[in-house]
Amino acid sequence: MNPPRNPATDLASKILEQENSDREALALLLDRHLSRSDRLLVQKTQMGNTEAFIGSVTLEWLSSRVRFASQLPLFQKKYDPQTDNVVRDRETIDELLQRPLDWSRQAALTLYLVARKNHKFPALLVVQSPPWVDNSDAPEWDENGRSRQSCCDFISLDKDNTIGLLDLSEKVAIFALDGQHRLMGVQGLMELIKTGRLQRYNKNKNPVGAAITVDDLKQQYQVESAHLQNLASERIGIEFIPAVLAGETRDEARRRVRSIFVHVNLMAVNLSKGQLAVLNEDDGFSIIARKVAVTHPLLKEKKKRNPRVNWDSATVAAKSTVLTTLQAIKEMSERYLGPKFTHWRSANKKGFIPIRPEDDELEEGLREFEALFEGLSSLVSYQQLESGTETPEMRRFSHEKGSGDGNLLFRPIGQVALAQAMGILVFEKGVSLKELIDKLQEFDVDGGFSGMEYPQSLWYGVLYDPSKRRVLVSGRDLAAKLLVYILGGIEDDYERANLRKALADARTFEGKAVSFEGKFVKPKEVGLPEVL
Repeated sequence: MNPPRNPATDLASKILEQENSDREALALLLDRHLSRSDRLLVQKTQMGNTEAFIGSVTLEWLSSRVRFASQLPLFQKKYDPQTDNVVRDRETIDELLQRPLDWSRQAALTLYLVARKNHKFPALLVVQSPPWVDNSDAPEWDENGRSRQSCCDFISLDKDNTIGLLDLSEKVAIFALDGQHRLMGVQGLMELIKTGRLQRYNKNKNPVGAAITVDDLKQQYQVESAHLQNLASERIGIEFIPAVLAGETRDEARRRVRSIFVHVNLMAVNLSKGQLAVLNEDDGFSIIARKVAVTHPLLKEKKKRNPRVNWDSATVAAKSTVLTTLQAIKEMSERYLGPKFTHWRSANKKGFIPIRPEDDELEEGLREFEALFEGLSSLVSYQQLESGTETPEMRRFSHEKGSGDGNLLFRPIGQVALAQAMGILVFEKGVSLKELIDKLQEFDVDGGFSGMEYPQSLWYGVLYDPSKRRVLVSGRDLAAKLLVYILGGIEDDYERANLRKALADARTFEGKAVSFEGKFVKPKEVGLPEVL
């Protein structure tokens, strides 16, 4: 005997069957439409007067179909095929939609896609322009030169007219409005996949150096050919806006599109070098720098004292109470640890991008960098901070308002030069860090880091420009060499002779050299200080 049927169960079963049937029907419908290469499933958006259509395409499709704005028919007479840029003149200046392409960025963008497992490009904003847009006699324009319709051919699939298919047949021109360098990187990827090599260029698309090959990628990133092939089918977001809206003249349409480009870029704020160092999860030097910046007692934030690190800007104002910047700490990390972890820098060869070091290497590098800061924080100049002295008092020159110690250790450029010298001595010449700190302590007690603005200082003319009375950033490498020298790291007579000449040149102004006694002498009379 069959059990009695439950009406509620039967109804639920029928509803479920109907949903499955509807889903299968929808899948068949979409498959039929999406199998066509000239149609793309999109969602329509509307903000202000601007309609747009959002979808996704493969990287291969993007590379083959999307062009740079300079390749529009509008610019053909003024198009530079070498650089893919528009020649700027009075005829084109009001037509320009993009900033010039910088081809030196292509290799780095392509390598980012190849080497980073977690790579991600933001969606591109592109303009869709069918052939009639550039034909003033086309029937789509009325007798007043206004468009009778939007140039985006959208077939709605829902009652709200928000989801549907966009006509992307070969006759429709598509050009990048925002994302031209991302497009450039994708084009480089497809070139690498198809030819096995990627030429590097300068900004103007002139070849520089040897091409990057698939063999290079295998050696540098352990990338196999199959991985490269799979990248071509990855999908990227893309947003289409019509080149012309219904009722617009061609000039009005151009101004609208140009205005959108400007607004998109005004809303985007470039990250500072400090902010990039905060966010960088692949560069080992950046990772170590920010960890030390938040953990070391000399740098980390504490209650009842001013912050010691400027996290955003790369410079320190004379009145600022910070000791340094995150960008400077990152450069210190790179210049100190670089001689030990040379492969962290190997990405610079051929323009390769860095890959995150292994955790054990990062831990080792962190220990080494912490040891450096532990030693530096023991110097008498830095110890004054613990007794209540504020950094502006130590940083300011004597001629600045409020006067100060003019101390190199309180200038980011000096901190970087010192770290560079210490890295050479510790990791290339094998000198113990403790021995070096003891010598620096002696040098500091004798005022060696103070009074940069006086001729008696080793840094006069090197890191201090007496004519402009300000820090001389270009003297960093010479300052590092002088530190290596006074710490006993240069024994070769030829190297010493070259260093003496470089120092004499730095202390020479309008043909007159300034001795350590503050007298004008012949350049050859400027000598080197004693070794510590």
